[in-house]
Amino acid sequence: MQQAEDFRAESRALAAILADLPEAAFHEATQFKDWTIDHVLGHLHLFNAAAEASLQGEDEFAAFIAPVLQDMQAGKTILECQFPWLGGLSGRALFQAWRDGAERCADAYDAADPKRRLKWIGPDMSALSAITARQMETWAHGQEVFDLLGLQRQDHDRIRNIAHLGVATYGWSFANRGLEVPEPAPFVQLTGPSGAVWEWNTPQAVNFVKGSAVEFAQVVTQVRNAGDTGLQAEGAAAQDWMRIAQCFAGPPETPPGKGSRFTAET
Repeated sequence: MQQAEDFRAESRALAAILADLPEAAFHEATQFKDWTIDHVLGHLHLFNAAAEASLQGEDEFAAFIAPVLQDMQAGKTILECQFPWLGGLSGRALFQAWRDGAERCADAYDAADPKRRLKWIGPDMSALSAITARQMETWAHGQEVFDLLGLQRQDHDRIRNIAHLGVATYGWSFANRGLEVPEPAPFVQLTGPSGAVWEWNTPQAVNFVKGSAVEFAQVVTQVRNAGDTGLQAEGAAAQDWMRIAQCFAGPPETPPGKGSRFTAET
């Protein structure tokens, strides 16, 4: 699966900026809910392992995820749920564990049937969707690390996977909030890092989102406010979507306020 290699590349891109980071830097807070780099890596490591367990079988996944679900049902935050599993792992040791785990996860999905149905915390999904979600989350949570370290990310056309996920979750962004889904879905035209132009849905003159694929991915993953991008959103449906877009599972999350997420100056 190409998407497994895209996930691997995304993980390696994040690993590259952390490889020489001193131990203390892993405990600095990011702009995302004051999560530290350590928290980010723990979150990615846990759910990469969960994705690998899902590929191993229903029983293996159920056994792996049961303690996490129990903590969630007890009212713990998603961040608090990872600490028992990590068992005190942190800093550079956690970095190495996450890096090794990401490679194992990529290897496992690279050999998998893309259409195979897998168990997850939410609805079942295909192996293709599962590894695409891992790429998306690695890229999205990676953004707060790039922002904290004052680094501009060099994006590649594998961002199309995340853009596609963003388009596919148009209806979910509304339904997840108990809102009626506006129809038809807006036309989406995005330009990738290479200059390639990608399109989704029926072309419409007054109902569309156009612009950078990277900025679109930033909005649907909620790492940037749409007002901080150059995206063009024409029509009520498109504009409402860009205000609440959420391409990830879970309860509705409030996108960051305008100007609240940015690359720090160093």
